[in-house]
Amino acid sequence: MNKEVSISILGLGLIGGSIAKSLKQTRPEIQISAFDNPETLELAINDNIIDKKISSIQTTITDDIIFICLPVDYSIDVFRLIAPKLKPGQILTDVCSVKQIFKDIWDDTKSDGTYIGGHPMTGKEKSGYINSDPLLFENSIYIVTEDISQNPIYYNFRGIITLLGANILHIPAKQHDVIAASVSHLPQLISVALVNTASLKTDDYNFLDLAAGGFRDMTRIAASDFNIWKPVLTENRNEILAAIEKFQDELSQMKKSIEKKSIDNLYLRFEEARIKRDEIPKNTKGFLSPLFDIFVFVKDEPGVLSKITTALFNNGINIKDIELLKIREGSGGTFRLSFTNKTEAEAAKKIINSVGFNVV
Repeated sequence: MNKEVSISILGLGLIGGSIAKSLKQTRPEIQISAFDNPETLELAINDNIIDKKISSIQTTITDDIIFICLPVDYSIDVFRLIAPKLKPGQILTDVCSVKQIFKDIWDDTKSDGTYIGGHPMTGKEKSGYINSDPLLFENSIYIVTEDISQNPIYYNFRGIITLLGANILHIPAKQHDVIAASVSHLPQLISVALVNTASLKTDDYNFLDLAAGGFRDMTRIAASDFNIWKPVLTENRNEILAAIEKFQDELSQMKKSIEKKSIDNLYLRFEEARIKRDEIPKNTKGFLSPLFDIFVFVKDEPGVLSKITTALFNNGINIKDIELLKIREGSGGTFRLSFTNKTEAEAAKKIINSVGFNVV
């Protein structure tokens, strides 16, 4: 990668901020300009994460690589504005979870620059610059919509993604959106539908009071912010509708098997799903962020949970989910604690052990 390469990052949230922090940590000589609200820009300047503030998107940006790291709908508007202004040799890229809309706009735009669609397969529970992390991309997959393996024009961009610690995977824009619809967008909708379907009450029972750990695991993403999903559901509408139809067909087939008491057919579907699920990679990040669980046995004593959570908080480790699995009054119980990555889970084990609890 050319040591003189310059970067613009439009949006210093979780992804944009993490890109800036990672690059400054590995190559502090890289010149980074950024656009965001004045408070965030001032914070990034004081942290020595960026070198220059961009006061307005309307300004002509002359840096070699421009990252658009804004919400999807805002990114589309900014993309339309910047793409025609690119000069020869400049690269424009985005980090959004939909890709075909950007390619369509690019194909209809006269530009002297180059566009590369991107989608880093990583994230955190909390957003914003304050939660950005220089190690966010480490060992993650970074999808790009162009084959950048050989063409010299992509040399600097390839070098930047490598510096982030990510592994580049080429998936064309259309195929990316088809895959995302099935393994990310559809599960989000199903999770919402499951919670709404089970949220029934009678005079005596609230159904969700009886929801077990499996239900909680399946519906974790139902709490996602709709404002984030709104533009995704809009821009990837056709692929999402196709995924919903496939799911409805699968559910319909199982319904018919149950109606006809076709146990053999149901067995085959269960077995097929079991085999296919075992093929899912266990050690890579995908469209849906995995959780890493540890299990803690505690005695039935006041304050034990507070002791654990306080110890983790004091060491800067955030618990993504917590559940009491088993309990015996007067003896104790087992808690499942979930974390966003393996490193945090392993660190949590050591901390919890150090304050006197058994962890597996």
